[in-house]
Amino acid sequence: MFELIRANKRRSVLLIAGFVVILGLVGLAAGIVTGYGLTRADPEAYYSFVPAELAAGRTPAASTAELRKDLYSMPTGAQGASMLGAFATFLFTHNAKIGILCFALGAAAGAPVPLLLFYNGLGLGAMAALYRGRGMGMEFWAWVLPLGITELTAIALCGAAGMVLGGCLLFPGRHTRLENLARRGRQAALLAAGAVAMFFVAGLIEGIFRQMVQAPSLRWSVALATVVLWSWYFLAAGRGHEAPGEP
Repeated sequence: MFELIRANKRRSVLLIAGFVVILGLVGLAAGIVTGYGLTRADPEAYYSFVPAELAAGRTPAASTAELRKDLYSMPTGAQGASMLGAFATFLFTHNAKIGILCFALGAAAGAPVPLLLFYNGLGLGAMAALYRGRGMGMEFWAWVLPLGITELTAIALCGAAGMVLGGCLLFPGRHTRLENLARRGRQAALLAAGAVAMFFVAGLIEGIFRQMVQAPSLRWSVALATVVLWSWYFLAAGRGHEAPGEP
């Protein structure tokens, strides 16, 4: 009986986390579609969706040659290799900060997590519209998706971990809030730790792989591989091997 109750509680946490991840990804997709449509209708809208520091010169004012160069630039030599390593470290740190913000938002309110991903989607959609208008739409997605799938899923996971803790405080049930926090804190921490590992992988992909690999077909292959890998991991890996003594 008690084992069944514990199993049901674990499933409820997983359902909450899964729902938040799906909701966040839906918000991201809605942002991409919105940003793409508005920028295609009015190219000046691009500047409202993409901050200057994120655009890094990739604006409607840039030439097609300049936009293409950003998709295929590759540092060379020993200095270039050092720059790639430093860039990967910077990206990991930057993404981890975003993840911590989503974790805090999830614990505090929950709703801002899909809104934050919607906002990120606006910029992504605006960039997609810019490159599509220059005849490089598919090349742009080949450049973005190898890291984007991992990075954005990790952000959604951080929000899910925060919402697990927030739910314990808002809906304690028959336990006190502190008891609920102790019971579910471990599972939320595992979600957050998994997201940090995904940020590390995304940093390596963006900081090193994407800069070294130029063939769009290979970039698409890596993007597909990340979809298969993470789908298998979250849907199949470890099923039927519950940790003993889990509350």
